Amino acid sequence: MSFAPSTNAEDFNRAPVRPGAIVSNPTSLASAVSWGAVAAGAAAAAALSLILLILGVGLGLSSVSPWARDGISAGAFGLSTILWLTLTQLLASAMGGYLAGRLRTKWTEVHNDEVYFRDTAHGFLAWAVASLATAALLTSAIGSILNGGAQAGAAVAGGAAGSAMAVAGGAAAGARPATDSEGGPMGYFIDSLFRHDPAAVPATTPGTAAGSEGTERSSSRDAAEVSRIFMNVSRTEPLPPEDIRYVSQIVAQRTGLNQQDAEKRVNEVYNRAQTKLRNAEAAVREAADKARKASAYAALWLFVSLLIGAFVASLAATFGGRRRDA
Repeated sequence: MSFAPSTNAEDFNRAPVRPGAIVSNPTSLASAVSWGAVAAGAAAAAALSLILLILGVGLGLSSVSPWARDGISAGAFGLSTILWLTLTQLLASAMGGYLAGRLRTKWTEVHNDEVYFRDTAHGFLAWAVASLATAALLTSAIGSILNGGAQAGAAVAGGAAGSAMAVAGGAAAGARPATDSEGGPMGYFIDSLFRHDPAAVPATTPGTAAGSEGTERSSSRDAAEVSRIFMNVSRTEPLPPEDIRYVSQIVAQRTGLNQQDAEKRVNEVYNRAQTKLRNAEAAVREAADKARKASAYAALWLFVSLLIGAFVASLAATFGGRRRDA
């Protein structure tokens, strides 16, 4: 059978077909996906998401404050962040899906169910491309949300470990007295060991400048040695009796206290130091746990908002497709 040059695909479909003849439908060669419409919708959705995220960052920074009783609370800030992310997904996905459905090619002689499926697929594809583009542009921000708990916990724990190492390192050096500014959290307790009792008479009284210098060096070495003794014991163990006896002898020599009072002071100071270190460790773990929970909640809500965005984009594409075919 021959056709005139002006014969179109619709005439071809209506033409009679002889039995046994092989007929190819030229309309089947066209793709069911209008990638131009998908790209346009994805670009619009990604741009709107970026604009709304920047606006949200600006509003969030303007609402918080480092000063006490100034700005919104942490709970209100977290709730507002979740609501803003959800609103961003709703608006951006709705725009991208509607544009993808409205700008796609018009499908002729396609069943209504198939048209509905294709419009839904166009909206979902526009949302997927926009989400990937936004993730590529905001990789650092998304990474900080997902890994914020682990990073915060590691930073806090690392800071505590660094302080402990600084105390131990300063004590091992023995070059300076263990002060609160130079010896870390243990320096205050070491200094409190060697406080002179006004009613007691020191065992040694330096008489010359050379003797004063030698006493200062001896005091520095004593403080460093006591720091090493305190840091060598676990925070869950008491100070060994031989260490208590040795440290109390140093304290008695430096302060003029008798042996019994010196041992009592050593035990009291050591217990206070261990209590402070245990409280600091508990605070570190509590902060790490809070950061972990915040990171988990942020990831879960981000997942929910993305699912909402996918649904809204697919639904908006069906409305755009109906307007296109109207």
